[in-house]
Amino acid sequence: MHQTRKEATNKLPVRRKGTKYLARARSHLNDSVPVVIAVRDMLGLAIKSKEVKQMIYQKLLKINGKDVSDLRDSIKLFNLFEADRLYRLSLLPTGRFYFVPLSKKEDRLCKVIGKRLVNSGNIQLNLHDGTNVLSLKKDIFPGDSVYLDDGNKVQSHVPLEKGKEVFISSGKKKGMSGKVLSVEKGKISVKLSNGEEAALSREVLFAVK
Repeated sequence: MHQTRKEATNKLPVRRKGTKYLARARSHLNDSVPVVIAVRDMLGLAIKSKEVKQMIYQKLLKINGKDVSDLRDSIKLFNLFEADRLYRLSLLPTGRFYFVPLSKKEDRLCKVIGKRLVNSGNIQLNLHDGTNVLSLKKDIFPGDSVYLDDGNKVQSHVPLEKGKEVFISSGKKKGMSGKVLSVEKGKISVKLSNGEEAALSREVLFAVK
């Protein structure tokens, strides 16, 4: 399934002029990159979608350690993408997605957007990229972050609190990083990497470390 180039989110680093249609991501339409656009348009590892299909058939592409099965599979913010090498999807201050090349394997960062109690006393964490994981830890709350391994097991927990480093995912300060100065009544004061201070909502922040 496709979308017109004009309909595509501005986060995709593709030209506004060109063929009428672009691949439509299978999920998180406005917050992800379809595999075909990642490989062909962003990384320059293919010229035509047919070549990307061949790479998928040969199991050369992986998202978070799992084989890609479709050209339109979605790569979300901070997901790990394996092609010619390992990459992490990030966001520039311009609002455009880009890939950060990684020199070694790492756990992936996910933001907790919800939680609920399930059978056997486990807690299900609902994460920003659509992943749901189980944890026995009761001190993980929405707004916090976790790092997952390839098997979607929680390896570490980063609470959104004073002193933590954060990344801003949307709004006027998107793509910037900073450190939490204080957390008060839903507003979080952050000292940005450029020296400015900003009051931001927890919805736009990813606790990094």
